Amino acid sequence: MLHGKSIICFGGEDWWYHHPHSKNHLMRRFARAGNKVIFVNSISMGLAPIKSGELLPRVTRKLKSYAKLARTTEEGITVVSPVVVPFFGSRAATAANRRLLTTQIAMLAKRRGLTNPILWIAIPTAIDVVGRLHESLVIYHVSDKYDANTMDHATDPEFIRRLHDRAIDAADLIFYSSRKLLSEATRGREKSFLLEQAVDFDHWSRISRGEVRVADAIERIPHPRIGYFGAIEPWLIDQDLIKQAAGERPDWNWIFIGNKSRGLEIEDFANVHFLPPVSYQELPSYAAGFDVCVLPWNTEVEFTSYGSAIKVREYLASGKPVVISPLPEYESMGGVLRIARSRDQFIEMVGDALRESGSDKANARQQAVRDGTWDARAERVSELIEDALRSVLPA
Repeated sequence: MLHGKSIICFGGEDWWYHHPHSKNHLMRRFARAGNKVIFVNSISMGLAPIKSGELLPRVTRKLKSYAKLARTTEEGITVVSPVVVPFFGSRAATAANRRLLTTQIAMLAKRRGLTNPILWIAIPTAIDVVGRLHESLVIYHVSDKYDANTMDHATDPEFIRRLHDRAIDAADLIFYSSRKLLSEATRGREKSFLLEQAVDFDHWSRISRGEVRVADAIERIPHPRIGYFGAIEPWLIDQDLIKQAAGERPDWNWIFIGNKSRGLEIEDFANVHFLPPVSYQELPSYAAGFDVCVLPWNTEVEFTSYGSAIKVREYLASGKPVVISPLPEYESMGGVLRIARSRDQFIEMVGDALRESGSDKANARQQAVRDGTWDARAERVSELIEDALRSVLPA
Protein backbone atom coordinates (compact mmCIF):
# COMPACT_ATOMS: atom_id res chain seq x y z
CA MET A 1 0.00 0.00 0.00
CA LEU A 2 1.14 3.54 -0.76
CA HIS A 3 2.83 5.03 2.30
CA GLY A 4 4.44 8.30 3.33
CA LYS A 5 3.07 10.27 0.37
CA SER A 6 1.10 13.49 0.10
CA ILE A 7 -2.17 13.39 -1.86
CA ILE A 8 -4.48 16.25 -2.86
CA CYS A 9 -7.75 14.94 -4.29
CA PHE A 10 -10.15 17.25 -6.13
CA GLY A 11 -13.36 15.27 -5.83
CA GLY A 12 -16.31 15.38 -8.18
CA GLU A 13 -18.59 15.27 -5.13
CA ASP A 14 -18.70 16.77 -1.66
CA TRP A 15 -17.37 14.61 1.15
CA TRP A 16 -20.16 15.47 3.55
CA TYR A 17 -23.38 15.24 1.56
CA HIS A 18 -23.14 12.07 -0.49
CA HIS A 19 -23.25 8.33 -0.10
CA PRO A 20 -19.52 7.48 -0.05
CA HIS A 21 -18.08 7.59 -3.56
CA SER A 22 -14.98 5.86 -4.88
CA LYS A 23 -12.65 8.75 -4.01
CA ASN A 24 -14.00 8.76 -0.46
CA HIS A 25 -13.34 5.03 0.00
CA LEU A 26 -9.87 5.17 -1.55
CA MET A 27 -8.68 8.30 0.26
CA ARG A 28 -9.74 6.83 3.60
CA ARG A 29 -7.57 3.80 2.95
CA PHE A 30 -4.61 5.88 1.79
CA ALA A 31 -4.86 8.00 4.95
CA ARG A 32 -5.00 4.95 7.20
CA ALA A 33 -1.86 3.63 5.49
CA GLY A 34 0.14 6.66 6.58
CA ASN A 35 -0.33 9.15 3.74
CA LYS A 36 -1.21 12.82 4.21
CA VAL A 37 -4.45 13.55 2.35
CA ILE A 38 -6.36 16.71 1.50
CA PHE A 39 -9.78 16.18 -0.06
CA VAL A 40 -11.15 19.19 -1.95
CA ASN A 41 -14.94 19.16 -2.15
CA SER A 42 -16.45 19.50 -5.60
CA ILE A 43 -15.77 22.81 -7.30
CA SER A 44 -18.69 21.88 -9.61
CA MET A 45 -18.96 22.38 -13.33
CA GLY A 46 -21.21 25.42 -13.02
CA LEU A 47 -24.52 26.46 -11.58
CA ALA A 48 -27.60 24.30 -12.04
CA PRO A 49 -30.01 25.47 -14.74
CA ILE A 50 -32.60 27.78 -13.20
CA LYS A 51 -35.45 25.82 -14.83
CA SER A 52 -34.41 22.69 -12.96
CA GLY A 53 -35.51 24.14 -9.63
CA GLU A 54 -32.25 22.87 -8.10
CA LEU A 55 -30.27 26.11 -8.16
CA LEU A 56 -31.24 27.32 -4.67
CA PRO A 57 -31.03 23.90 -2.92
CA ARG A 58 -27.57 23.27 -4.35
CA VAL A 59 -26.29 26.72 -3.47
CA THR A 60 -27.62 26.15 0.04
CA ARG A 61 -25.79 22.80 0.32
CA LYS A 62 -22.58 24.35 -0.97
CA LEU A 63 -22.82 27.20 1.55
CA LYS A 64 -23.13 24.61 4.30
CA SER A 65 -19.93 23.02 2.98
CA TYR A 66 -18.19 26.39 3.03
CA ALA A 67 -19.32 26.86 6.62
CA LYS A 68 -17.42 23.73 7.65
CA LEU A 69 -14.15 25.33 6.49
CA ALA A 70 -11.31 22.80 6.74
CA ARG A 71 -12.33 19.78 8.81
CA THR A 72 -10.39 16.65 9.70
CA THR A 73 -11.92 13.19 9.41
CA GLU A 74 -11.26 10.38 11.88
CA GLU A 75 -8.62 9.03 9.46
CA GLY A 76 -6.80 12.38 9.48
CA ILE A 77 -7.99 13.56 6.05
CA THR A 78 -8.33 17.32 5.71
CA VAL A 79 -11.59 18.10 3.91
CA VAL A 80 -12.05 21.60 2.51
CA SER A 81 -14.61 23.48 0.42
CA PRO A 82 -12.65 26.16 -1.45
CA VAL A 83 -14.28 29.39 -2.53
CA VAL A 84 -14.54 29.56 -6.33
CA VAL A 85 -16.46 31.53 -8.93
CA PRO A 86 -19.41 29.25 -9.92
CA PHE A 87 -19.21 30.16 -13.61
CA PHE A 88 -17.07 28.51 -16.24
CA GLY A 89 -16.29 29.30 -19.84
CA SER A 90 -15.01 32.88 -19.61
CA ARG A 91 -11.35 33.85 -19.39
CA ALA A 92 -12.04 36.05 -16.37
CA ALA A 93 -13.71 33.22 -14.42
CA THR A 94 -10.95 30.78 -15.39
CA ALA A 95 -8.22 33.15 -14.23
CA ALA A 96 -10.07 33.95 -11.01
CA ASN A 97 -10.61 30.29 -10.16
CA ARG A 98 -7.01 29.42 -10.95
CA ARG A 99 -5.78 32.05 -8.49
CA LEU A 100 -8.40 31.23 -5.86
CA LEU A 101 -7.83 27.48 -5.94
CA THR A 102 -4.06 27.61 -6.10
CA THR A 103 -3.78 30.09 -3.25
CA GLN A 104 -6.22 28.33 -0.94
CA ILE A 105 -4.98 24.78 -1.50
CA ALA A 106 -1.28 25.70 -1.52
CA MET A 107 -1.61 27.49 1.82
CA LEU A 108 -3.55 24.59 3.33
CA ALA A 109 -1.03 22.05 2.03
CA LYS A 110 1.82 24.03 3.56
CA ARG A 111 0.06 24.21 6.94
CA ARG A 112 -0.65 20.46 6.85
CA GLY A 113 2.92 19.58 5.86
CA LEU A 114 2.19 18.19 2.38
CA THR A 115 5.08 18.34 -0.06
CA ASN A 116 5.27 17.40 -3.77
CA PRO A 117 1.76 15.95 -3.61
CA ILE A 118 0.18 13.41 -5.89
CA LEU A 119 -2.56 15.45 -7.53
CA TRP A 120 -5.74 13.39 -8.00
CA ILE A 121 -8.32 15.17 -10.16
CA ALA A 122 -11.83 13.74 -10.41
CA ILE A 123 -13.52 16.71 -12.08
CA PRO A 124 -12.31 18.47 -15.24
CA THR A 125 -12.80 21.99 -13.84
CA ALA A 126 -9.83 21.37 -11.53
CA ILE A 127 -7.39 21.16 -14.46
CA ASP A 128 -6.11 24.71 -13.94
CA VAL A 129 -4.33 23.79 -10.71
CA VAL A 130 -2.06 21.34 -12.55
CA GLY A 131 1.52 22.56 -12.53
CA ARG A 132 0.89 25.02 -9.70
CA LEU A 133 1.12 22.83 -6.59
CA HIS A 134 4.59 21.34 -7.14
CA GLU A 135 2.96 17.97 -7.68
CA SER A 136 4.97 14.81 -8.20
CA LEU A 137 2.28 13.03 -10.23
CA VAL A 138 -1.06 13.88 -11.84
CA ILE A 139 -3.92 11.37 -11.79
CA TYR A 140 -7.14 12.01 -13.70
CA HIS A 141 -10.02 9.90 -12.41
CA VAL A 142 -12.81 9.82 -15.00
CA SER A 143 -15.94 8.64 -13.24
CA ASP A 144 -18.61 10.14 -15.50
CA LYS A 145 -19.26 11.22 -19.07
CA TYR A 146 -18.80 14.81 -17.97
CA ASP A 147 -19.85 16.57 -21.17
CA ALA A 148 -23.12 14.60 -21.28
CA ASN A 149 -24.28 15.96 -17.93
CA THR A 150 -26.44 18.85 -19.05
CA MET A 151 -28.96 18.32 -16.25
CA ASP A 152 -26.91 19.55 -13.29
CA HIS A 153 -25.28 22.66 -14.71
CA ALA A 154 -25.60 25.16 -17.53
CA THR A 155 -21.97 25.11 -18.68
CA ASP A 156 -21.38 24.56 -22.41
CA PRO A 157 -20.62 20.83 -23.05
CA GLU A 158 -17.95 21.79 -25.59
CA PHE A 159 -16.11 23.74 -22.91
CA ILE A 160 -16.27 20.71 -20.60
CA ARG A 161 -14.87 18.54 -23.42
CA ARG A 162 -11.91 20.89 -23.82
CA LEU A 163 -11.19 20.76 -20.08
CA HIS A 164 -11.46 16.96 -20.20
CA ASP A 165 -8.99 16.74 -23.09
CA ARG A 166 -6.54 18.99 -21.26
CA ALA A 167 -6.79 16.77 -18.19
CA ILE A 168 -6.16 13.66 -20.31
CA ASP A 169 -3.04 15.25 -21.81
CA ALA A 170 -1.72 16.52 -18.46
CA ALA A 171 -2.22 13.27 -16.52
CA ASP A 172 0.49 10.73 -15.80
CA LEU A 173 -2.18 8.14 -14.95
CA ILE A 174 -5.82 7.97 -16.00
CA PHE A 175 -8.39 5.85 -14.19
CA TYR A 176 -11.81 5.13 -15.71
CA SER A 177 -14.66 4.03 -13.46
CA SER A 178 -16.55 2.12 -16.13
CA ARG A 179 -15.82 -0.07 -19.10
CA LYS A 180 -17.90 2.09 -21.42
CA LEU A 181 -15.90 5.19 -20.51
CA LEU A 182 -12.61 3.36 -21.08
CA SER A 183 -13.74 1.74 -24.33
CA GLU A 184 -14.53 5.12 -25.86
CA ALA A 185 -11.31 6.82 -24.77
CA THR A 186 -9.34 8.02 -27.80
CA ARG A 187 -6.50 9.84 -26.07
CA GLY A 188 -3.93 8.67 -23.55
CA ARG A 189 -4.73 4.96 -23.90
CA GLU A 190 -1.17 3.98 -22.97
CA LYS A 191 -1.59 5.47 -19.50
CA SER A 192 -5.24 4.51 -18.96
CA PHE A 193 -6.60 1.81 -16.65
CA LEU A 194 -9.99 0.52 -15.57
CA LEU A 195 -10.63 1.28 -11.90
CA GLU A 196 -13.72 -0.79 -11.19
CA GLN A 197 -16.05 0.16 -8.41
CA ALA A 198 -15.71 -1.95 -5.29
CA VAL A 199 -17.50 -2.74 -2.06
CA ASP A 200 -16.90 -2.69 1.66
CA PHE A 201 -17.89 -6.34 1.83
CA ASP A 202 -17.81 -6.74 5.61
CA HIS A 203 -20.04 -3.68 6.04
CA TRP A 204 -22.77 -5.01 3.73
CA SER A 205 -22.54 -8.77 4.30
CA ARG A 206 -23.63 -8.22 7.91
CA ILE A 207 -27.17 -8.11 6.50
CA SER A 208 -27.07 -11.75 5.38
CA ARG A 209 -25.63 -12.80 8.73
CA GLY A 210 -28.53 -11.18 10.58
CA GLU A 211 -26.23 -8.81 12.43
CA VAL A 212 -28.25 -5.65 11.77
CA ARG A 213 -31.66 -4.71 13.04
CA VAL A 214 -34.13 -3.44 10.45
CA ALA A 215 -34.67 0.30 10.84
CA ASP A 216 -38.00 1.38 12.31
CA ALA A 217 -38.75 3.58 9.27
CA ILE A 218 -38.59 0.46 7.08
CA GLU A 219 -40.50 -1.80 9.49
CA ARG A 220 -43.48 0.55 9.28
CA ILE A 221 -43.81 -0.16 5.54
CA PRO A 222 -45.60 -3.42 4.63
CA HIS A 223 -43.97 -6.21 2.61
CA PRO A 224 -43.12 -6.72 -0.17
CA ARG A 225 -40.55 -3.92 -0.14
CA ILE A 226 -38.68 -2.93 -3.29
CA GLY A 227 -35.74 -0.78 -2.19
CA TYR A 228 -33.33 1.76 -3.64
CA PHE A 229 -30.87 4.18 -2.06
CA GLY A 230 -28.91 7.01 -3.63
CA ALA A 231 -29.59 10.04 -5.81
CA ILE A 232 -33.26 10.57 -6.69
CA GLU A 233 -33.32 12.79 -9.76
CA PRO A 234 -36.24 13.14 -12.23
CA TRP A 235 -33.94 12.33 -15.17
CA LEU A 236 -32.15 9.48 -13.39
CA ILE A 237 -35.05 7.40 -12.07
CA ASP A 238 -37.23 5.74 -14.72
CA GLN A 239 -40.44 7.32 -13.49
CA ASP A 240 -42.56 5.68 -16.18
CA LEU A 241 -41.40 2.31 -14.86
CA ILE A 242 -42.37 3.23 -11.30
CA LYS A 243 -45.74 4.57 -12.43
CA GLN A 244 -46.44 1.36 -14.35
CA ALA A 245 -45.33 -0.89 -11.50
CA ALA A 246 -47.21 1.12 -8.87
CA GLY A 247 -50.40 0.80 -10.89
CA GLU A 248 -50.06 -2.85 -11.91
CA ARG A 249 -48.86 -4.12 -8.54
CA PRO A 250 -50.42 -1.89 -5.86
CA ASP A 251 -49.40 -4.42 -3.19
CA TRP A 252 -45.69 -3.76 -3.82
CA ASN A 253 -44.09 -0.94 -1.84
CA TRP A 254 -41.29 1.01 -3.53
CA ILE A 255 -38.85 2.65 -1.12
CA PHE A 256 -36.45 5.41 -2.17
CA ILE A 257 -33.81 6.59 0.32
CA GLY A 258 -31.74 9.67 -0.41
CA ASN A 259 -31.73 13.30 -1.48
CA LYS A 260 -34.90 13.86 -3.49
CA SER A 261 -34.73 16.51 -6.19
CA ARG A 262 -37.67 18.58 -7.34
CA GLY A 263 -39.75 17.67 -10.36
CA LEU A 264 -40.57 14.06 -9.50
CA GLU A 265 -43.89 12.76 -10.82
CA ILE A 266 -44.15 9.67 -8.60
CA GLU A 267 -44.55 11.25 -5.19
CA ASP A 268 -48.32 10.91 -4.97
CA PHE A 269 -48.53 7.12 -5.32
CA ALA A 270 -49.62 5.49 -2.08
CA ASN A 271 -47.17 2.62 -2.52
CA VAL A 272 -44.11 4.79 -3.34
CA HIS A 273 -42.27 5.92 -0.21
CA PHE A 274 -39.47 8.47 0.12
CA LEU A 275 -37.13 8.49 3.09
CA PRO A 276 -34.41 11.08 3.73
CA PRO A 277 -30.74 10.15 3.32
CA VAL A 278 -29.14 8.26 6.19
CA SER A 279 -25.50 7.81 7.11
CA TYR A 280 -23.39 5.11 5.53
CA GLN A 281 -23.11 3.40 8.90
CA GLU A 282 -26.89 3.21 9.26
CA LEU A 283 -27.71 2.29 5.68
CA PRO A 284 -27.39 -1.51 6.06
CA SER A 285 -30.17 -1.45 8.66
CA TYR A 286 -32.44 0.07 6.01
CA ALA A 287 -31.37 -2.25 3.20
CA ALA A 288 -31.85 -5.20 5.56
CA GLY A 289 -35.59 -4.61 5.32
CA PHE A 290 -35.70 -4.72 1.51
CA ASP A 291 -37.10 -7.83 -0.14
CA VAL A 292 -35.58 -6.86 -3.48
CA CYS A 293 -32.91 -4.23 -4.21
CA VAL A 294 -33.34 -2.29 -7.44
CA LEU A 295 -31.58 0.15 -9.73
CA PRO A 296 -34.50 1.57 -11.76
CA TRP A 297 -32.40 4.03 -13.77
CA ASN A 298 -33.42 5.60 -17.03
CA THR A 299 -30.52 4.30 -19.10
CA GLU A 300 -31.87 5.94 -22.25
CA VAL A 301 -30.33 9.13 -20.86
CA GLU A 302 -26.81 9.23 -22.30
CA PHE A 303 -25.15 10.37 -19.08
CA THR A 304 -26.78 7.56 -17.09
CA SER A 305 -25.70 4.88 -19.55
CA TYR A 306 -22.06 5.39 -18.53
CA GLY A 307 -22.86 4.74 -14.87
CA SER A 308 -21.07 2.23 -12.67
CA ALA A 309 -23.23 2.54 -9.56
CA ILE A 310 -21.40 1.36 -6.44
CA LYS A 311 -24.74 0.45 -4.91
CA VAL A 312 -25.11 -2.52 -7.26
CA ARG A 313 -22.09 -4.18 -5.63
CA GLU A 314 -23.37 -3.21 -2.19
CA TYR A 315 -26.73 -4.79 -2.99
CA LEU A 316 -24.94 -7.99 -4.08
CA ALA A 317 -22.82 -8.07 -0.92
CA SER A 318 -26.01 -8.00 1.14
CA GLY A 319 -27.16 -11.22 -0.51
CA LYS A 320 -30.50 -9.70 -1.47
CA PRO A 321 -31.98 -10.29 -4.94
CA VAL A 322 -31.06 -7.44 -7.32
CA VAL A 323 -32.90 -6.14 -10.38
CA ILE A 324 -31.28 -3.40 -12.46
CA SER A 325 -31.77 -1.45 -15.65
CA PRO A 326 -29.22 -2.38 -18.34
CA LEU A 327 -25.80 -0.81 -17.79
CA PRO A 328 -22.76 -1.81 -19.88
CA GLU A 329 -20.69 -1.90 -16.69
CA TYR A 330 -22.70 -4.78 -15.25
CA GLU A 331 -23.41 -6.90 -18.32
CA SER A 332 -20.61 -9.30 -17.31
CA MET A 333 -22.38 -9.96 -13.99
CA GLY A 334 -25.62 -11.16 -15.55
CA GLY A 335 -25.21 -14.50 -13.78
CA VAL A 336 -25.93 -12.90 -10.39
CA LEU A 337 -27.98 -9.87 -11.48
CA ARG A 338 -31.42 -9.72 -13.01
CA ILE A 339 -30.92 -7.23 -15.87
CA ALA A 340 -34.22 -5.95 -17.28
CA ARG A 341 -34.33 -4.89 -20.94
CA SER A 342 -37.79 -3.33 -20.75
CA ARG A 343 -40.21 -1.99 -18.17
CA ASP A 344 -42.42 -5.06 -18.50
CA GLN A 345 -39.40 -7.28 -17.93
CA PHE A 346 -38.29 -5.21 -14.93
CA ILE A 347 -41.65 -5.77 -13.24
CA GLU A 348 -41.57 -9.45 -14.19
CA MET A 349 -38.07 -9.85 -12.73
CA VAL A 350 -39.01 -8.16 -9.47
CA GLY A 351 -41.88 -10.64 -9.17
CA ASP A 352 -39.48 -13.51 -9.87
CA ALA A 353 -37.05 -12.18 -7.25
CA LEU A 354 -39.82 -12.00 -4.67
CA ARG A 355 -40.51 -15.69 -5.25
CA GLU A 356 -36.86 -16.69 -4.87
CA SER A 357 -36.15 -19.31 -2.21
CA GLY A 358 -33.10 -21.04 -0.80
CA SER A 359 -29.65 -19.60 -0.20
CA ASP A 360 -27.71 -20.74 -3.27
CA LYS A 361 -28.40 -17.61 -5.33
CA ALA A 362 -27.74 -15.33 -2.37
CA ASN A 363 -24.39 -17.03 -1.78
CA ALA A 364 -23.50 -16.68 -5.48
CA ARG A 365 -24.26 -12.96 -5.38
CA GLN A 366 -21.98 -12.44 -2.43
CA GLN A 367 -19.24 -14.60 -3.90
CA ALA A 368 -19.26 -12.46 -7.05
CA VAL A 369 -18.13 -9.36 -5.12
CA ARG A 370 -16.37 -10.86 -2.09
CA ASP A 371 -12.87 -10.19 -3.42
CA GLY A 372 -13.66 -6.88 -5.11
CA THR A 373 -13.10 -4.77 -2.01
CA TRP A 374 -11.92 -1.19 -1.65
CA ASP A 375 -8.82 -2.54 0.11
CA ALA A 376 -7.99 -4.55 -3.02
CA ARG A 377 -8.61 -1.53 -5.26
CA ALA A 378 -6.38 0.66 -3.09
CA GLU A 379 -3.59 -1.91 -3.31
CA ARG A 380 -3.84 -2.03 -7.11
CA VAL A 381 -3.91 1.75 -7.41
CA SER A 382 -0.88 1.96 -5.11
CA GLU A 383 1.09 -0.33 -7.40
CA LEU A 384 0.24 1.77 -10.45
CA ILE A 385 1.14 4.99 -8.65
CA GLU A 386 4.49 3.62 -7.48
CA ASP A 387 5.29 2.50 -11.02
CA ALA A 388 4.33 5.90 -12.42
CA LEU A 389 6.39 7.74 -9.82
CA ARG A 390 9.45 5.70 -10.74
CA SER A 391 9.01 6.68 -14.38
CA VAL A 392 8.53 10.44 -13.82
CA LEU A 393 10.99 11.08 -10.98
CA PRO A 394 14.72 11.37 -11.66
CA ALA A 395 16.82 8.37 -10.64
